[in-house]
Amino acid sequence: MTDVSNEEYISIGELARTTGVTTRTLRYYEEIGIMEPPRRLEGGSRVYSASGVRKLKFILRLKEMGLSIKEMQELDTAYAEARQTTKIIPRLIEMLDFHINKLDEKMSKLSVLRREIVDYRHRMTERFQLQAPPPASPLQDQHHSE
Repeated sequence: MTDVSNEEYISIGELARTTGVTTRTLRYYEEIGIMEPPRRLEGGSRVYSASGVRKLKFILRLKEMGLSIKEMQELDTAYAEARQTTKIIPRLIEMLDFHINKLDEKMSKLSVLRREIVDYRHRMTERFQLQAPPPASPLQDQHHSE
């Protein structure tokens, strides 16, 4: 951590290591405008403030939830215009609902595919008179309890 004018800053390398992204990713997020350009030291090294670190963690969380870069840019633009978190929350919720629906669809398709594979496996073990234990999976237990 670097102390510049009584505010703590973290170097780009240290931020990359602690968040699990590359320095190139951090520079890319800056280039596309979803992260503010960080402060630069005399040698040109990027250093990030606590608010920059929080912003990156928020971006990574949105990415983890399935939001695209385009959607993140849209949210960032909406926030920049409104400068109030409460004004972008309805749009964020709309985006999250869209991703929830996509995940539900994928999970449904995967569940059907799993059942088909288990059924096919069962037919093959019967057809060839194999003594195979049933496939073990927490998903199978969860499926039977529904």
